[in-house]
Amino acid sequence: PPPRGPPPTDGKKPVDDAMIRSIDKKIEKFEKKQEQYMAQLESTKSELEKFQQTKQKYLEGMSLGDSSPTNFSETTARSLVKSMMWRVIAGGVTFFTSLRFSGSVSTALSIVGSDFFSKAATMFIGERVMNKSQAGRKGGADDVGRSLAKALLWRVFAICNTLTMSYVIAKNFSMASKIAGSDAVFKTGLMFVYERVWAKIEWGKEYSIEFSI
Repeated sequence: PPPRGPPPTDGKKPVDDAMIRSIDKKIEKFEKKQEQYMAQLESTKSELEKFQQTKQKYLEGMSLGDSSPTNFSETTARSLVKSMMWRVIAGGVTFFTSLRFSGSVSTALSIVGSDFFSKAATMFIGERVMNKSQAGRKGGADDVGRSLAKALLWRVFAICNTLTMSYVIAKNFSMASKIAGSDAVFKTGLMFVYERVWAKIEWGKEYSIEFSI
């Protein structure tokens, strides 16, 4: 009769099929990751070679086609500084126009102080909204049309704001109208100049560079 007991193993441990399947799954998982990383590496190498070639051609004095960085966005810090600086300049103009028509330093200060932070915040928000559009941006800067549009749009809001606050404080609509009207005349041109100056300032611009070879 055949011998009883476990089958002979020739000195080897029995294979654990569950463990083998688990190891195979891990191998398959990491093989897929390896393929993804290799594909990413190849893509990175291709981009690197493209920019190296572009740099070499540029150093050799060859044309890069449409390689000028025309598209850009403005940082939050730039918008904030721009808004606060304008508020200081504009507040000074409003103070003198208010003083001229009211004859009172306290009234002029009240009018300026009443909307200093609200206008600064509103302009900052406006700058961030306008920043989402590339309309009127050429050669890495705002063109004249964009600067004019921004000056006019802001002036519409600012006139309403100044007129309202001047009337609330001075209780005189005629005086409030004169203050707001004078602001409109001086500040529209002044803000246009202000925008043109900032268009030439590179600080706070982040360019999106695309080469066409």
